[in-house]
Amino acid sequence: MEKSSPPAGLFPSPTVEPQSRRSSTCSKALVVLGLVGLAAFYNHLPSLSYEGFREQYYSHLTSGAVRHCAHSPYGPFPLPDDPFHFLPCTNATLPPALDDADPERSWARLFDPNPAHWSWGNNTKEQDVQYGDPYAGRGIYLCGYLDVPLDYLNKTEDRIVRLAVTKYQVSGLARVDTLPSARALTNTFAGRKSERTIVIEPGGPGGSGTSYAWRAAEDVSKRLSAGKFDVLGWDPRGVNATLPAISCFPYDADRDRWAMLTGQYREVSPSLAFADAMNNATFRACRERHGDLPRFVSTASVARDMEEIRKALGEDEMTGYLVSYGTGIGQTWANMFPDSVGRVILDGTEYVRDHRLLGGFGWTALDNATDAWHDGFLGECLNAGPEHCALARQRGEESVTLQDLEVRMKELVVSISQQPVAGYLESSGPSIITYSALVAAIYGSMYNAKSWPALAQMLYELEAGNSTLATAFLDKSEWEYDPTLPSPPSPKPSSDELGSLVICADSYDAPLPPEGLAWWESLWANMTTRSWISGNSRFFNVFPCRHFTAYWPQPAEVYRESLDHVLKNPVLLIAETYDPATPLRNGRRLLAEMGANARLVVHHGYGHSSRDTSTCTDEVARRYILEGQLPDAQETDCFADEKPYLYGVNATGVSVQGGVAWDPVQVWREHLREMGW
Repeated sequence: MEKSSPPAGLFPSPTVEPQSRRSSTCSKALVVLGLVGLAAFYNHLPSLSYEGFREQYYSHLTSGAVRHCAHSPYGPFPLPDDPFHFLPCTNATLPPALDDADPERSWARLFDPNPAHWSWGNNTKEQDVQYGDPYAGRGIYLCGYLDVPLDYLNKTEDRIVRLAVTKYQVSGLARVDTLPSARALTNTFAGRKSERTIVIEPGGPGGSGTSYAWRAAEDVSKRLSAGKFDVLGWDPRGVNATLPAISCFPYDADRDRWAMLTGQYREVSPSLAFADAMNNATFRACRERHGDLPRFVSTASVARDMEEIRKALGEDEMTGYLVSYGTGIGQTWANMFPDSVGRVILDGTEYVRDHRLLGGFGWTALDNATDAWHDGFLGECLNAGPEHCALARQRGEESVTLQDLEVRMKELVVSISQQPVAGYLESSGPSIITYSALVAAIYGSMYNAKSWPALAQMLYELEAGNSTLATAFLDKSEWEYDPTLPSPPSPKPSSDELGSLVICADSYDAPLPPEGLAWWESLWANMTTRSWISGNSRFFNVFPCRHFTAYWPQPAEVYRESLDHVLKNPVLLIAETYDPATPLRNGRRLLAEMGANARLVVHHGYGHSSRDTSTCTDEVARRYILEGQLPDAQETDCFADEKPYLYGVNATGVSVQGGVAWDPVQVWREHLREMGW
């Protein structure tokens, strides 16, 4: 979610020091901040790789120039004895390098005293009218870091992990200047930590919690606590801004080229042996670049990091909203630290026992994707009608039936497996629509029903022989390297390989089959037969594990105990009827094992996790987070408020496609941003 920028000129100009060499250095530093901010921060904040920024500009930004340009009306940061070392977030607040001899000093020098450069929460017109102050009544985004042991079980290991942390503080900040108008406007709660902090984690493995905080923290606070509680996200070890970050390719463009070969789906793949060799080469690269670090990225290690975050918050109980793979972290953490469990929601529940099995992260997750396609994407399309879904439009005199539509779409997809379709974009030149890319896009869309009108329009046009929209969609979905953006300060790529390393570490002791590659060939065939939509994607999640123990024989720690420990407080599980990644079966199996330590909301809706809004689900979750109250029944049924293709239509009577402003490419881009892709 893009953050609003405060208007300029509404606060007194900061005191300016006399002209000197320092002012010249300050100007240079601010130029650096501005250029890098425009190139990276505002263009693609959710996927920003801080590591690359740090490498080229870190030494300049920590020279002390920025800190002394002016005094802050909110006082200095970081505050004394703050374990997170929080600074107001700017586009320079990157955790100090691990080899920095004095990281706290270097970090403090990144403090920019000008509030106009800070990342504030969204404001309202009412606030501007009431206060004449762009910052009063607005939350603030605070960036920090927390050092934790690399190996919790080996006291002689002195290496650390520096966790990147972003917190949205709902109370904002308290002014300390002496302006009478400012004193009169000061909120007595401004700058104070909330009673509880909602710790969030978006899943993956490999999802960035800091990016999730940027996109969703304000919405999470409003949804779960009526805006009362702060929200904190962190990048798990190996991910994004956390140090050390794991990437096994020197450039994102290299990974894109590699993925064109390793990502070929079974229906069009020439040989699994080829992909197997490339997976082996990738893990070898991981070993060459990162040594033994993949031993320390298991879910158990991440769960220990989460407990350290709770301690640093100074809260006796954890309050959390953990999604998808985040629920796996939550299940593990809760049973490792049962006395720390406060009010924790696990939404889009995995069942971590599955992850101990060979390939279990993949083959146990195939329940719902095809049903979501048939009942949801196609069925709800016809229910909504041609005004709201392009695929419901008649062709000739015959009305569209669900059976006919399913056959048509299957024929379209199969035809592309046999003959890819040529495409062209002015921005990137020639392109082709491939089976693998198209099915991957369809599977991704099942995560988010708000993307369905755009996908339906794209498939409608593609079926008619127009590949323009499909080319635009897949071009944005497939490539990490974007030549249309300014070159980043450093070639450091994203940490995509971390996901496979976590999955494989968690299942490292599952016996490898004596049949070797033939067993994996059989698994691939079985998975794609069960689900043509999700089978290939989920298979590729687990297939690299065939080589994990050749490079890292044993992770530092895995959790192998039961999930039925007696918790200080029961947790709330949310499982969705049409979730394409974490089926309802997971939630029910987890509930059966946890017993009185959990309650389950069966969320009847579409998409991954409870993003298909339900007033019922939200009320249960909010009552739990604010008051600690849970339903008496083990299971509670809640239903989505609206149907796909009709979001907002019932209230306004206007189709989402009815106005000229509706742009399917923009809708698709928003879908990719929301999913963190």
